[in-house]
Amino acid sequence: MVPSQVLVLGFALVIFFGALLLTLPQATQNGLGLPFLNAVFTATSAVCVTGLVVVDTATTFTNFGQWVILLLIQVGGLGFMTFATLFAMILGRRITLKQRLLLQEALNQVSVEGIVRLVRSVLKISFAIEAIGALILTLRWQSDFGWSKALYYGIFHSVSAFNNAGFDLFGNFSSLTAYVGDPVVNITIMLLIICGGLGFIVLADLLGPRKRYRLHTKIVLQVSAALILIGAVVIFLMEFTNPKTLGPLPIGTKVLAAFFQSVSPRTAGFNTLNLAGMYDTTLLSMIVLMFIGASPGSTGGGIKTTTFIAMVLSVLSTYRSDPHVVLGGRTLPKDVIQKAWAITTSAAVLVFLIVSILSLTERTDLLTVLFEVTSAFGTVGLSLGITPYLTDVGKMAIILTMFIGRVGPLTLAFVLSQKKNKKAHIKYPDERIMIG
Repeated sequence: MVPSQVLVLGFALVIFFGALLLTLPQATQNGLGLPFLNAVFTATSAVCVTGLVVVDTATTFTNFGQWVILLLIQVGGLGFMTFATLFAMILGRRITLKQRLLLQEALNQVSVEGIVRLVRSVLKISFAIEAIGALILTLRWQSDFGWSKALYYGIFHSVSAFNNAGFDLFGNFSSLTAYVGDPVVNITIMLLIICGGLGFIVLADLLGPRKRYRLHTKIVLQVSAALILIGAVVIFLMEFTNPKTLGPLPIGTKVLAAFFQSVSPRTAGFNTLNLAGMYDTTLLSMIVLMFIGASPGSTGGGIKTTTFIAMVLSVLSTYRSDPHVVLGGRTLPKDVIQKAWAITTSAAVLVFLIVSILSLTERTDLLTVLFEVTSAFGTVGLSLGITPYLTDVGKMAIILTMFIGRVGPLTLAFVLSQKKNKKAHIKYPDERIMIG
């Protein structure tokens, strides 16, 4: 079994065991356990760090059920191979070549050199950021809930935000709407989302001793900042007078809320505004942000920021009749451009097919369905409110979309990056066809 198959099977097994735990009587408030399909949906959403929920996390689950979800989020965000390596290191076992190859694919690396050192860095950085986030949120919420509950909420929402999961404990599917004007909660959650979405390679690069950053790091930072800024400006301008969203808020809160809702579609799933009350133009812009998603090797989904910029530059090069795609003073190899287009085309086809299915099974408008499906593919978790009312077919379609969104593009990128077969290939004569 090749590494990509092992990773896909591993994610599926984690989801299955997580679903079984959520069906236990101890997992739910009513003592009956979650129905199996809903349990699979919730476990998939947690492992794939999506955040779409068919039942309210705060009112449905016991502390045991919520801790199961939190563990699934952590394993899904960092990767089960990362945790397997952690346990192996704790037990003092040697990391085999096969395990290193699996880690290479899981972290989207081009070689196994230094892979174990990278895993150590990933674990240290992740736990440190989550701990800092949990501390800040605990200090903020202790006056609202008391120290015990504030600590619990701080840990849960810090892990959920850093892993771009979007699960919350505030009940009634309200997410963070009660804190729309709270700068501490907003800024902390935004920074956690951004850190988790940059990618572990970028974080290691930024926090390491290196004085010159990789081209990858520079591009990820530039594209991420541009998308957040553009998204915030669009949301601010479009929703400025909307009485259901930004309209009644003070100007400072409007700016804060606009930035938060621009950061969140980068695969996080938290919201401080009523999404169902937004204008269609705003929702379309958020769909684009969700489709692009986070960056490679991160806790987020989507086609990824680097894939997006590679495609844009490829189109511009075609317009200029330039045979080379140049980025940051470097020429991008042809196979990189081909992979970018392959990933984006596959993602677009997947979204189209699932939207087609849900448009038949769900009684709602097309924009709402497109928003839901794109949110599932990008492992975002934002919803216009139809998730709890999905039919069984709709739930299974979204489950499949979340799973492919988490493992599909990553696996596809890895498979396409394999070295070409050294055997001779037959080269047929060239002949042009008309394009456009």
